[in-house]
Amino acid sequence: MILSDLSIKRPVICLVASILILLVGGLAFQELPVREYPVTDAPVISVETSYPGASAEVVESKITEPLEKELSAIDGIRLMRSTSAEEQSRISL
Repeated sequence: MILSDLSIKRPVICLVASILILLVGGLAFQELPVREYPVTDAPVISVETSYPGASAEVVESKITEPLEKELSAIDGIRLMRSTSAEEQSRISL
């Protein structure tokens, strides 16, 4: 019996077979390993500086702001965060 004859005479059997094939294919697809896309971490650069005896305002004006200006010139920087506290400055790129 040809597949087209079976499809015309018994459409329910063909429908069930098609759904079964799709389910088995979907389950097999989920189990496939992905080797072409390795797990990578986003690159992060951290710059930490210390200035003993300085207040947070001095650290921000003398260290953090000039460093931010220089580091912002790097191509590909998407996000820059900085914090200034007493005697220290942190910049994350």
